[in-house]
Amino acid sequence: MFLKLRKGGDGAWGDDANSLKLAVMNWLNEASPHPEPLLSATNKSGRGFYHDATGQLLCPVNYDWLDVSIRSAIREYHPKYPVMANSYPTFLYARGQYDAKNPSKGLFKGELLLKAFCCIFTSPSSAEAKFAGEVDAGSSRKAQKTMHGVRTRCDVAGLLKMRSVDPHAITYIACQLRFALSSATSWNLQDEDIVIIIVDTALVWWSAKVFGCHNASSYLPQQVEVLSVALARQ
Repeated sequence: MFLKLRKGGDGAWGDDANSLKLAVMNWLNEASPHPEPLLSATNKSGRGFYHDATGQLLCPVNYDWLDVSIRSAIREYHPKYPVMANSYPTFLYARGQYDAKNPSKGLFKGELLLKAFCCIFTSPSSAEAKFAGEVDAGSSRKAQKTMHGVRTRCDVAGLLKMRSVDPHAITYIACQLRFALSSATSWNLQDEDIVIIIVDTALVWWSAKVFGCHNASSYLPQQVEVLSVALARQ
């Protein structure tokens, strides 16, 4: 039974990776201004730190990607600028803005992270819905595709009866998004070492964004002693 569950889990993991591999590159290519050169939706060799668009999103928040010398050092694996499994990539922060004096500000509220979460859990169409602002509170219901009045597919959140966002789900999407942005063609076990402990207020924000304000109150706060790796470093 365990092997069957593991096989099913690995299959779902692979399906999600393939979905984001295509979707994330389309989102970046459709952004304004367009990345130069455009990113390939199928070939990962030009992603990661080899491309400015993906490199900036993957760059640890304590490094300045816009500094040419730092960007070059990261690409050349300079020991002064290591990129570790537990480094906080820029895509975790809202608008990619990291405040060293207030490391928790905007943490886990990155637009691309939220969009990737909706793409996997509430359907790709919900990820596209009104994404200049908030995700539609009823997106998971609207995402149930119909054909001639017959429902053909149920979103993952519906299948799991998910009505609020769990910290493990955010961690899972963060790992998947990091892999989608990277140039890696196979999963590295070190990628599983990403440790993300989400504060309660961030989870309420997530639940309200994805499932609507009426579901945010159903979240039960987690007992945590350390808020985040970034805060611990301070």
